[in-house]
Amino acid sequence: MAPIEYLETAEIEALLAGIDRKTPAGRRDYAMFSLMFNTGARVQEIVDLRVRDVRLEPPHQVRFTGKGNKVRLCPIWPRTAQLLKELIQKQTNGDDPADQHIFLNGRGAPLTRFGVRYLLQQCVTAGAKVAPTLADKRIHPHSVRHTTAIHLLKAGVDFATISQWLGHASLNTTMRYARADIDLKRQALAQVFPEILAPPKGGAFVFRGEDITGWLRRL
Repeated sequence: MAPIEYLETAEIEALLAGIDRKTPAGRRDYAMFSLMFNTGARVQEIVDLRVRDVRLEPPHQVRFTGKGNKVRLCPIWPRTAQLLKELIQKQTNGDDPADQHIFLNGRGAPLTRFGVRYLLQQCVTAGAKVAPTLADKRIHPHSVRHTTAIHLLKAGVDFATISQWLGHASLNTTMRYARADIDLKRQALAQVFPEILAPPKGGAFVFRGEDITGWLRRL
């Protein structure tokens, strides 16, 4: 299985900070990628999102229609809700505003998956000036979904909740994130015989009269 590509916290911050929010397009991109990091939604779910799918009053939430037309609700931060509210207020028009897509291109048409991918690459390039590690990663819209999953897992959220959050058809799909992150592996290692294997303070680790290196070579 290919390694899962995702963003660390500093890389997320650099990517979002690199968006020029003085322009309408920049405000749209900032709101869109904030929502994607918040929810871990699929890119198709994002471009399909309409005004009626968003609850901008507490409790803030978004309704996504995923694969197989399965509908799920996802909570969003108050700040994300405010970004969406500001975006919607400035671009809503027509006879039925509730039916309008939220993320539009310069011509007023809904963004496409390819358009989101292009915009993300622009943001990655700008963010790499602050977080150079971004330049070494192959980031695409699904990487944002992976990022949300990994950070939920790091925060201690259980697999069943993450699976429902992301709209996975199977819990096995969610379980692969446990194999993806080196920090989680380090945490797991620290929990295995912590008192026996942790190096003692003030000296080298000795196990049964020999140093740890010699012991490992004999395994």
